[in-house]
Amino acid sequence: MHKKLISWAILPIISLSLIIIAARSPYTISDDDYFSAVSNHNKVTSVRIPASLSFANEPLPLEKQYVREAIEHELIVNTYWHSSSILIIKRAHRWFPVIEPILKEYGIPDDFKYLAVAESGLRNVVSPAGAKGFWQIMKSTGREYGLEINSGIDERYHVEKSTRVACEYLLNSYEEYDSWTLAAASYNAGMNGITKEIQKQNAKTYYDMNLGEETGRYIYRIVALKELLSRPEDFGFKLRDKDLYQPYNTYEISVDTTIHNLADFAALYGMNYKELKVYNPWLRQSNMPDKSRRTYQIKIPK
Repeated sequence: MHKKLISWAILPIISLSLIIIAARSPYTISDDDYFSAVSNHNKVTSVRIPASLSFANEPLPLEKQYVREAIEHELIVNTYWHSSSILIIKRAHRWFPVIEPILKEYGIPDDFKYLAVAESGLRNVVSPAGAKGFWQIMKSTGREYGLEINSGIDERYHVEKSTRVACEYLLNSYEEYDSWTLAAASYNAGMNGITKEIQKQNAKTYYDMNLGEETGRYIYRIVALKELLSRPEDFGFKLRDKDLYQPYNTYEISVDTTIHNLADFAALYGMNYKELKVYNPWLRQSNMPDKSRRTYQIKIPK
């Protein structure tokens, strides 16, 4: 009798343990259900190449087989690199409204906003060579075009100011080549590099040139990103407006003296140190040196 009571007592415990084990197992699906799921949800196709494509109103010569294959490569990469592409779509909603009016002000074709996407994914990243910011500007180039770059302040991280530098560079390059496509290519390879290859290869357009892998893919990648961001649903990306990153809602204050403690400064405006750096990533230290008494515009969230 005593043994039976013990057996009946542990039976519910054993049953409960089996239920828990079964619930935790991710491999309970049947073979039929598994192969049905694979068939229904893992449909992967190639991409459709539009009948015509252009960059800054300059057409891609799609009649050339190597051009078609190059743009197809970039369209496939960006279509099926889901995590990166989704985040780019989200960020573009925040940053294109900042970049577009500056391009327009300088007379730069709107398509160049996709060059910033190709350079950085619209993030303040740092390249192995030391280029920084949305537009991946080298220190020497930034200083040449008037950006302040030192240990405390690096305006390559200032989206509006770095966009203006990119515009000035591109205008100079367009004046050299009379081609926005070549101007864009020179942003990657440098004007000296592009000029050297034009002379070496007796080439007239970007699409005639045999270039290294990075520059050789550059324009195709920009055009692919243009297609993806212009019509994401055609590539299978379905995002709601509330899924997109909204533009920052800020106002600016003028400061013309050293700020010794940015955390204390942030607190004066009802934000923390992290928030101050999010809205003003060009501030690189915990203080803002200003020995020359320059006037800086600091963004404050509304």
